[in-house]
Amino acid sequence: MEFKEIKFETDIGIISTDALLVVDMQYDFMPGGALPVEAGDEIIKGINEVAQAFFNKKAKIILTQDWHPKNHLSFASNHPGKNPGDKYQTEAIGPVLWPDHCVQGTHGANFHEDLNLDVAHAIIRKGYNPNIDSYSGFLENDKKSETGLAGLLKSLRIKRIFICGLALDYCCYFSAIDGKSFGFNVIFMPNLSKGIDIPSGNISISLEAMKKQGIKFANNNSFKS
Repeated sequence: MEFKEIKFETDIGIISTDALLVVDMQYDFMPGGALPVEAGDEIIKGINEVAQAFFNKKAKIILTQDWHPKNHLSFASNHPGKNPGDKYQTEAIGPVLWPDHCVQGTHGANFHEDLNLDVAHAIIRKGYNPNIDSYSGFLENDKKSETGLAGLLKSLRIKRIFICGLALDYCCYFSAIDGKSFGFNVIFMPNLSKGIDIPSGNISISLEAMKKQGIKFANNNSFKS
């Protein structure tokens, strides 16, 4: 599925049982970072605008933050002879190995300074178990360990979640799929997300998979004024 084929929802009214999930807008995923997403910094302004609109309507804004220990097994550096991008698959790690990124307490793990944190109601950290990666904001990659996000949203009586951030075909995609499986109405915002497309074609595959799961799409112009 290509971007030009996306059908965007229109005339969406933001209500108090909505939440905006902003995924991993951290320095290591920005141009110049350890695991850069091309043009990842260019979506910050749009995310801030949508987040402010949600805040004004008394909806919730939740941020996710990759938060890896130095010995995380998703890092190629922790596998002698392996390089970032090499295929590697276990129950909880893979499908490839990554460069060291978003290491706890480092600048790369921080949110970009231009991201408006003042409107955020909560931050969910993920990926801090060295033996399990965590793309999704809801579940770690073993598909058993919950981050606490689903419980938080349910306690806030959230029914519908809008997802944006980095990267489209990994953390955003898995957050959308898992959000749907937890019973939320999920709307994905591809214009406020950028992908890495590893392996090649992964962005299109991710968009098509979301569509097949009944996930809708929205952009900045989808909302009522």
